[in-house]
Amino acid sequence: MTTLVTGATGLVGNAIVRSLIARKRSVRVLARSVDKAKSVVPEGVEVVAGDVTDPASLRRAFAGAEVAYHAAGLPEQWLPDPRSFDRVNVAGTENVIEAARSLGLRRLVYTSTIDVFKAGTGQEYDESEIDPAPKGTHYERSKQEADRVVVRAEQRGLDVVFLHPAAVYGPGPAGSPGVNDFAHKLLAGEAPALLPGGMPVVFSDDVGEGHVRAEERAESGARFILSERYVTLRELARCVLDAAGSDARLPFVIPLWAARVASRLTEAWARRSGRAPLVPEGQLTFLQWQARPNAARARRELALEFTTLEDGLQRLLTATGSD
Repeated sequence: MTTLVTGATGLVGNAIVRSLIARKRSVRVLARSVDKAKSVVPEGVEVVAGDVTDPASLRRAFAGAEVAYHAAGLPEQWLPDPRSFDRVNVAGTENVIEAARSLGLRRLVYTSTIDVFKAGTGQEYDESEIDPAPKGTHYERSKQEADRVVVRAEQRGLDVVFLHPAAVYGPGPAGSPGVNDFAHKLLAGEAPALLPGGMPVVFSDDVGEGHVRAEERAESGARFILSERYVTLRELARCVLDAAGSDARLPFVIPLWAARVASRLTEAWARRSGRAPLVPEGQLTFLQWQARPNAARARRELALEFTTLEDGLQRLLTATGSD
């Protein structure tokens, strides 16, 4: 059985590929850069040139596949042209759905996000309630709409399972700024201050394994949150320094009002310069949600044991030679 994976040059897609290869599955990946993909996926993985925004390339990649994992997307909290979020995250997902339906795919495993769920600030939540209200950033709104696209396909008969990772960190290809980037900048002395708030986190290998177990075990339409714990940025920074054996002083936490001022100013500069703002509004919005995802369903139904943040950071720093 051939299994197709989109997004294999990112942390999530790459972890999925590694979990599939560990099961000796035949894996094909769709990649915009064949050379880049070949440099980061395990030996023996078939690489096909294409893009989720190119329907013809998707049809070629899907030909002969029985299962597909759609992990490609734009996870950034800022882009010079915010319409790119809809072009890739929404229209790209529509293209994947069309290819899956037209070529008779047996099952689609879709990487959604925790951002689609409903919860108040600081509240705990699970998979039971999707937020119908538009979220506060272009990225979140695009993922909300993409999730609805997949729901409609499932309602029309496509076999789909949904995975909802928290902020992913761990060994894997370099990608968008995130927990990995935060850890490396902190250890390099390039993080003089911390933003207020925090986020839930999950180790990349657990995300890959969670996706594959969902494909193997879950009923169509099932959703699974993948998250080990919630941490403030200060707590995360402390864990990073401890994992590296560093006695460096923790950076101070910027007051929320100052962070908001910095966000407005650097967003205004970014609109003129086309360069990413120092404090993207989307990032600050996400950090202030502070809601706690409950991953009990993944633990129970997928028998998934999450790697602790302490162990995961040790593995990340060992893999990257940063400890």
